[in-house]
Amino acid sequence: MSNPTRQSGWQIEQNASEAYERYLVPPIFAPWADRLVEVSDVHEGDRVLDVACGTGIVARRVAPSVGDSGSVVGLDVNEGMLAVAEETATDVQSSIEWRTGDATDLPFDDGTFDVVCCQQALQFFDDPVAALEEMRRVLTSDGCLALFVWRSLEYQPAYVALADALERRIDDEAGAVMRSPFPPWDGEDLRALVLDAGFDGVSVTIEIGSVRYPSVAEFVRREAASSPVAESIAAIEQAVRDELIQALEDALETYRDDDGVVSPMESYVVVVDGEH
Repeated sequence: MSNPTRQSGWQIEQNASEAYERYLVPPIFAPWADRLVEVSDVHEGDRVLDVACGTGIVARRVAPSVGDSGSVVGLDVNEGMLAVAEETATDVQSSIEWRTGDATDLPFDDGTFDVVCCQQALQFFDDPVAALEEMRRVLTSDGCLALFVWRSLEYQPAYVALADALERRIDDEAGAVMRSPFPPWDGEDLRALVLDAGFDGVSVTIEIGSVRYPSVAEFVRREAASSPVAESIAAIEQAVRDELIQALEDALETYRDDDGVVSPMESYVVVVDGEH
């Protein structure tokens, strides 16, 4: 459950991209995108780059803020995600340009953008410092960088339970895929990555949100449909699937209520604003 941009691990197909937009964006990524736009302090006329944009929720949410005099580019390595992004953005008044590209080799000139955003993708890059160096290169000297990166798995109770259940009832790879969005970095690790890329004046804060699903079974179904483990889960026998759901219901008992299941989610918010 995250923005699948790396060449290995979280690459998904077109139908999974559509499921990602339908099932994960509204409850998880849209609220965090609104907060990302807020901390980016975007102004009318700004040129904004959304790196590893996935299905484009950050680009869509930031577009009204830049107005007709600004511009927004969404870039991702996954063409299936970009296809869904383009289809979904038809109602956005400001035009958004969708580009296929690698975060470690951005296809833009130096100083092209006033704001660079990256929501829940830095942890998927094979070389995060190289990606950050590229983000710095394409920013103006006084531009703003805004990154959101999930805290480690221990701060995401629903995904601890899901990863453990997948590992026990499918295989180690399925569990590893579900753990992969939550890197073992702490705030100082993130600060060091950004400083190593040449930025100065880094602010790292923690924000706590939540995710809600109507039931544990629906949580499993939606996460599976939106991830690379979709085929693995679809292939298991119904009895095993029932056991998996029961294990999750037991593990998440304290997070179940009359409306389904809700779980905290915690993210680091990294902002560099000013001369760099």
